[in-house]
Amino acid sequence: MTHQDPITWVFTMIGKLIVGLWMLVANGLGAAARALGNQARELDPAHRRDGVGLAWLAVAIVLAAMTWRTTKGDVAGFVSTVESAIFGSLAWAVPLLLGLLAWRYLRHPDQNADTGRMIIGWAALLAGVLGIVHVANGTPYPSGGNNDTMERVSQAGGMVGFIVSAPPMSILPAFVTIPLLLILSVFGVLVITATPVHRIPERLAELRHMLLDRGTPQPGDPVRRSRTKKKEGQDLPDGVKPYDSPVIKEDDKRADHSPEIVPGLTADDDDPPVKVSKPEPPEPTPAPRKVEQLVLSPQAGPYILPDLQSLKGGSAPKPATKANSVVVNALTSVMEQFAIDAQVIGFTRGPTVTRYEIELGPAVKVEKVTALTKNIAYAVKSADVRILSPIPGKSAIGVEIPNADKDLVSLGDVLRSQVAQADHHPMIVGLGKDVEGRTIVANLAKMPHLLIAGATGAGKSVCVNGLITSILMRSTPDEVRMVLVDPKRVELSVYEGIPHLITPIITNPKKAAEALEWVVGEMDRRYDDLAASGFRHVDEFNKAVKAGKLQPPPGSERVYQPYPYLLVIVDELADLMMVAPRDVEDSIVRITQLARAAGIHLVIATQRPSVDVVTGLIKANVPSRLAFAVSSLTDSRVILDQPGADKLVGQGDALFLPMGASKPIRIQNAFVGEKEIAEIVAHCKGQMQAEYREDVAAAPVKKEIDEDIGDDLDLLLQAAELIVTTQFGSTSMLQRKLRVGFAKAGRLMDLLESRNVVGPSEGSKARDVLVKPDELAGLLADLRGE
Repeated sequence: MTHQDPITWVFTMIGKLIVGLWMLVANGLGAAARALGNQARELDPAHRRDGVGLAWLAVAIVLAAMTWRTTKGDVAGFVSTVESAIFGSLAWAVPLLLGLLAWRYLRHPDQNADTGRMIIGWAALLAGVLGIVHVANGTPYPSGGNNDTMERVSQAGGMVGFIVSAPPMSILPAFVTIPLLLILSVFGVLVITATPVHRIPERLAELRHMLLDRGTPQPGDPVRRSRTKKKEGQDLPDGVKPYDSPVIKEDDKRADHSPEIVPGLTADDDDPPVKVSKPEPPEPTPAPRKVEQLVLSPQAGPYILPDLQSLKGGSAPKPATKANSVVVNALTSVMEQFAIDAQVIGFTRGPTVTRYEIELGPAVKVEKVTALTKNIAYAVKSADVRILSPIPGKSAIGVEIPNADKDLVSLGDVLRSQVAQADHHPMIVGLGKDVEGRTIVANLAKMPHLLIAGATGAGKSVCVNGLITSILMRSTPDEVRMVLVDPKRVELSVYEGIPHLITPIITNPKKAAEALEWVVGEMDRRYDDLAASGFRHVDEFNKAVKAGKLQPPPGSERVYQPYPYLLVIVDELADLMMVAPRDVEDSIVRITQLARAAGIHLVIATQRPSVDVVTGLIKANVPSRLAFAVSSLTDSRVILDQPGADKLVGQGDALFLPMGASKPIRIQNAFVGEKEIAEIVAHCKGQMQAEYREDVAAAPVKKEIDEDIGDDLDLLLQAAELIVTTQFGSTSMLQRKLRVGFAKAGRLMDLLESRNVVGPSEGSKARDVLVKPDELAGLLADLRGE
């Protein structure tokens, strides 16, 4: 030890004390800053956005007060000197530019994505102009302590002008440097106006039109619109549109709305802003459309549709909530943890789910994100995560996550929407809203047939009620008639007696099969009229009838009348397929194959989407599908031929795959309450009494009469009992059991085949038995003629 050790120890302790005090102060300030930051995150995004705008406005006011006054204090003089040194002779414009920036934040919050672009554009324009000013003033160079040279720099382009112009001026002459700086200024103008170089002539043409007060030419100008209509009408008949779809979205009837940029939704300030598409407030409800039709019966008067106000409204769509920002942060964190170059660029909030859009970086495989389904579900604390790769029409991956606070979509809001009111077709029905909050309606006549499937409690029955209620709200009985099949006997009983029915609600599965056969006969009768009159669709036939252009053949007493659309709704297909599978399948296949042009359309619903219920023939001829939540991936593939329905959350969450679409649309089905249905049904019954057709559920005439049995009735009864009891149909078995010859056994088998007890012969194989053992008593009674 030397004599300096105590001194060293003293200085060491003093140093440690200073460091300790510094760390204490730093930790305190850091904790306070973090606390303020956490409190700031609790603020509404709109308040944070307004705070940014007001902050820039305050800075602009302070700078203007300091630099524009003639008498300046020490602080103001210092600020003015620094500003002039940086921006030169254009320092006076800095407060104006900051004020413009504040105006953008406060006045146009929905265009914050453009604000960043405009900042870059103004910076490039200002740098180019300052560089030109600096060159025009001789390109003065600042010197270390020389006030004269700094004064010359301040009177020219300032330090910005010097930095921009000095490098090129050191190697190029002025007549080359100035054009380069002009190019930089022009680039800034193009960025500010969002004009690519190839669109400069178009923008100049628009500017010329504006200066000449002729207005900017738009696609909706009267001259161009009339020319377009004329062109469309030259080659296509009335009402026919190429690539027409049964789905009518709200986006088709109104202009797109710019997405709103909500800052502060991500974890860090450096994260990209997130787009949120917000739906418009609902339009004022127009007056209900009143339709007067031909008198259907001597006691009936003009039929008035129910008032749309009898249907209740749903909840207002919610804007972006704090839960959305939490999910955005969670998705961003997952991408960072797995080192994937991808970011959340926006989201659209729907009534049930929110779709978050993830954009990939260059050379990043889509599979890297889709393989993280379970990790994303873990991060967002939801098991019902559905990934779309990509989102139809966008170069982005969609992650659909259920909302914690759902919005109620009501049928009243859907039918009162502008998209529904703009189309007066009688077969328009309200479906609901999609993930982006747009109203979705569909035309049943263009589907032309629909299969609805889903597990118990998923919303299938509410959907069927919504379809029927839409028809009652928009169509009169002479426009649309219905056949309702309800094997469960309780789902559709509320509609009993409405004038749109042509037969009482059918609850017996056997009578339902007979009703489907009647529909096939009605289809054939309509096609006979179409063929005789030379029309291809029932709409054309009806127009000719109403115009009086069709005359009955000479000697005929028939009076032509328009055919209404015929809508057949089967609420539970599985019950019908258990009782009479072959007859039901044959009738459904014939209807779905041929009935579109005859104005007959079929809606089939089932809660058991298995291959023995929804057979391949039925699927092939029912092109439109509506899938609610199911319990397995297999059921989803049966309905949609693809996965997805097994990821739905239930309670009206559905995937709609219309005819011709490759990707299903996720919708929240519209809800209609039982009280609303009862009021609408009471209104319809008060307008008109139901007029039923007696031949709809009548038993079809058999091809063979009972006399064909002759004296073989006892043997036929024994053969029927033997085959149905053993569920084995074989001619050789009848020979052995009944002790008859081959000819007699073959005749008995032919008689049973003609009465749909056994199927047709398939060589040496046993015949299919079409009657179950519990139906044996009814079969024997029929054979006896009882």
